[in-house]
Amino acid sequence: MTQHRRRLTAWLLAGVVLAVVLTLYRADRTAMSEHSAAPGVTGSATPSATAPPPTPSAPPATSGPPSPTASQGTGEPPPATAEPACTSPGTCGFPDANSTGPRIGLERHDTGNMSVKKDGTVIKGWDIHGSLDIYANDVTVIDSRITSTNWWGINLRPGFGGLKVLHTTITAVPGKGPDNGGVNYAVSNMGGSSIEVGWCDISVFGNALSMGQGDLHDNYVHDLVAFRNQGGEWQHTDAVISGGGNKGRLTIRRNTLLNPTAVDRGATAAVGLFADTGVVSSVVVEGNWLAGGAYALYGGGPGATGIQVTNNVFSTQYHPAAGAYGAATAWNAGGAGNVWKGNRMSDGRPVDPPPAS
Repeated sequence: MTQHRRRLTAWLLAGVVLAVVLTLYRADRTAMSEHSAAPGVTGSATPSATAPPPTPSAPPATSGPPSPTASQGTGEPPPATAEPACTSPGTCGFPDANSTGPRIGLERHDTGNMSVKKDGTVIKGWDIHGSLDIYANDVTVIDSRITSTNWWGINLRPGFGGLKVLHTTITAVPGKGPDNGGVNYAVSNMGGSSIEVGWCDISVFGNALSMGQGDLHDNYVHDLVAFRNQGGEWQHTDAVISGGGNKGRLTIRRNTLLNPTAVDRGATAAVGLFADTGVVSSVVVEGNWLAGGAYALYGGGPGATGIQVTNNVFSTQYHPAAGAYGAATAWNAGGAGNVWKGNRMSDGRPVDPPPAS
């Protein structure tokens, strides 16, 4: 019995000793933690291998206008930031030979100068040696090629509408056209309604896209060929030309429009908006690559209204100023609805609206 009591006493003493040791250990750890968290304490600490990395806090939300820059604080506007340089149409997202023209194999058709007189006709996959004269409504030419020696490639006659020319190559044979060897219009809209020309590869013709109203988008117009007309004078050349007097809207958007011909051989513009047959109105010229001509853009002249010229790139590939004499002219700054915004040179310089002519 005495031996049993001795053993119990020994176990109790051991328990007391263990409790004291644990208490002292915990107190020491607590003191160390409080010391490391105290402000003003320097020195490095190695984080635990199992501790998660600190999470960065989100920046505080802001509202209202941004804080003024140093230049704004002095009352001066911040310096204009030039857009990055653009070296060529295709590499900068504009149409070129890789993004235009037919997408399928073609079947040769020696049509000559063919007239289309049935409404709703669809011409697809044709390699046409000749031209199309459209005397019908809602005709579609798609995924085809036209090689013309006529005055035009495709001509929509007065009184008809709804023409669509899509994913088609339209070209001509230099020196074989009827205008003293020249050819005049790749697509001509003589009708009284809008037409659509999109994703087309167009070359050679003197005035490639000729119309007062239409939707011209994603086209590649290039390699216009100079020629003397039947009067012996150099034919004026334009990638897009409009003579004014239009009743509908002309939209020129996301095209590459090149006029490489020399000024002394008739080069006029990449986009020529002229008041030849009436006042120019309701034209959108947006997001195009424009190069060449006497001026790359003729803006409609006195009386022009509703002309929106925005976010175009004026290329230096033929002339340092885009056109031989400058980027643009014939701009009616005071015309109702006329907008000039976001236009720049291919080297990044902003293009200001031209002075009133």
